[in-house]
Amino acid sequence: MQSLFNIIKENIRLLLGAAVVTFIGILLISFILSRESTGKVLINNQAFKVTVARSEKERQIGLSNTEQLNENQGMLFLFDRSDYHSFWMKNMKFPIDIIYINGDKVVTVIENAKPASDTGGNLEIYQPTDKSDKVLEISAGLAKKYNIKRGTSVNIENL
Repeated sequence: MQSLFNIIKENIRLLLGAAVVTFIGILLISFILSRESTGKVLINNQAFKVTVARSEKERQIGLSNTEQLNENQGMLFLFDRSDYHSFWMKNMKFPIDIIYINGDKVVTVIENAKPASDTGGNLEIYQPTDKSDKVLEISAGLAKKYNIKRGTSVNIENL
């Protein structure tokens, strides 16, 4: 009788241990996934909380499903290599500033890029003057407000 009790006790201990390990694993995976999709970009002492677009699909959708951005929000597009990455305003609902970044420096700023409906339905294609490996999109007017221009240093955190 004592051995049956010990077997049951040991099985309960194993099940509890497995449950704790599973719970910790789920917490770690959730933490890792949440870190990958958001980050912070600091430019001229202004912090922008950004959603990160890493995949081709995420980059194609961009901010097109977004109704508006708060002043401290944006979207950061990450690319595997520096190039002349093109952007358009397909299905956008509001104007934005497009900031092309190479390494940790701004290379091109396009201010007040307008949605296609504001340009007669034509999709204007925006490109940097130099190669870039990252692009930050923020609400229109903020590049001017925070004096973001070519050569401005950029610090990216939590990616």
